[in-house]
Amino acid sequence: MYDLTELQKKAALKTPEWKRYLAKNKQRLARMDKEILQLNEEACAAIDCLPCGNCCRSLGPMILTKDIDAMGKALRMKPADVIERYLRTDEDGDRVFKSMPCPFLGADNYCAIYENRPKACKEYPHTDRKKFYQIYALSMKNAAVCPIVFRVLDKLQEL
Repeated sequence: MYDLTELQKKAALKTPEWKRYLAKNKQRLARMDKEILQLNEEACAAIDCLPCGNCCRSLGPMILTKDIDAMGKALRMKPADVIERYLRTDEDGDRVFKSMPCPFLGADNYCAIYENRPKACKEYPHTDRKKFYQIYALSMKNAAVCPIVFRVLDKLQEL
């Protein structure tokens, strides 16, 4: 497992550097999707998510209606029952899990509903998306949770 506290400390130390990079390279970042995708692929090959699970323990994804339907099918529950048992509405009006860690995270870090997990979980850590520059600020926050994001941002400084 990757120590969340240690990763948070490392990310806090690196964040000023990452902010400076963003300030100096905004336009360049907008043209670097190919390079960032390569960094993502290298980071994903080097870092196994399964022993980590930090995202599942500490980040509450937004749950869409389609996600609720998929979770209901996986759990053999009606969507209304999924909502009642597992979800709440947060201060922004979004549906999120009632509690963290994720209620579907097993002791072995496997997801009980992996094939039907929420869209936000499928897309995390978002370092493979086009127009990565648009979520660079979010990625600086995610680097405190995800070693893949940390590595991508760190290696990006070398390009």
